[in-house]
Amino acid sequence: MKKTIALFLIAVTALMSFALVGCKDDGDGPVKIRLSEVTHSIFYAPLYVAINNGYFEEYGMEIELSNGGGADKVMTAITSKSADIGLMGPEATIYCQAQGQKDYPIIFGQLTQRDGSFLVSKTPQPDFEWSMLRGKHVLAGRVGGVPAMTMQYIVNNAGLDEETDLNFNTDVAFNMMAPVFESDDTVDYTTLFEPTASEFEASGKGYIVASVGEASGEIPYTSFSASKSFIEENTELIKDFLRAVKKGYDYIKDNTAEKVAESLEPSFAGTSLESIAASVTSYLEIDAWCDDLVFTEQAYIKLQDVMENAGFLETRVTYTAAVDNTYALAIAQ
Repeated sequence: MKKTIALFLIAVTALMSFALVGCKDDGDGPVKIRLSEVTHSIFYAPLYVAINNGYFEEYGMEIELSNGGGADKVMTAITSKSADIGLMGPEATIYCQAQGQKDYPIIFGQLTQRDGSFLVSKTPQPDFEWSMLRGKHVLAGRVGGVPAMTMQYIVNNAGLDEETDLNFNTDVAFNMMAPVFESDDTVDYTTLFEPTASEFEASGKGYIVASVGEASGEIPYTSFSASKSFIEENTELIKDFLRAVKKGYDYIKDNTAEKVAESLEPSFAGTSLESIAASVTSYLEIDAWCDDLVFTEQAYIKLQDVMENAGFLETRVTYTAAVDNTYALAIAQ
């Protein structure tokens, strides 16, 4: 566990010497916010609705969105000042807190409150139970990340030991899980987000047998983080950022899935409106999104329970050290 955190921190600090200036405003136009996301997924729909419907522009912001390709890379972007805000699993912030960084990252808002992936099998299993993973080869996600830790939490609660009862594979990168599942005949299951999960099922490449989010219960899955200094220097901007995201969520809540799909379409070129709408419905059904963006202490404790269960947290980090709900609470009033 210590080795894994050490490697994570090496990645986080690797780009520090290339620090760039954050949050630029030339005085004439909107403030540019460089936002790095852990991956690009309909799971983060409220953010994309806010971007495409112009809600950030209403608050004088322009979002420059980039795909970090992993929580460790997003955190590196935050600490190197090449991104202003990161959307990632909160475990990355907790790892940094545990090591006592000087300008440490802080979680200021929560976007999703459940795992958004679905367990996909090579064969149809209408009566699936988690104990059926015994002896199987499962692509579980990146080692040390919330997806893999959540899967381990579910597997352990089903009475299985991930080291001895199944091939619990954490060696495959997130963006390679779908192609590896499709091409490797030895793989029995993988976890996939929407719309990939439904598209695999529609094309006969796999069968959705369970919702990981339903099985795990509420876990703070993805949140917004920024460095302590950035937050302190941009308090009103942080509030307006959350207000825009909240408007995105409210739009989803107040409109049909088909209408929401139209707002999401610019962010998912090549994905049909029908597929996008089906994904929105799937996530609404499992109550995936945090409606008020407040990262509660109860959720924080549950997350650290999951991290401890996976062996990736030796010392707990206090809630007030890692999370500042000041801004989310302010816009919720």
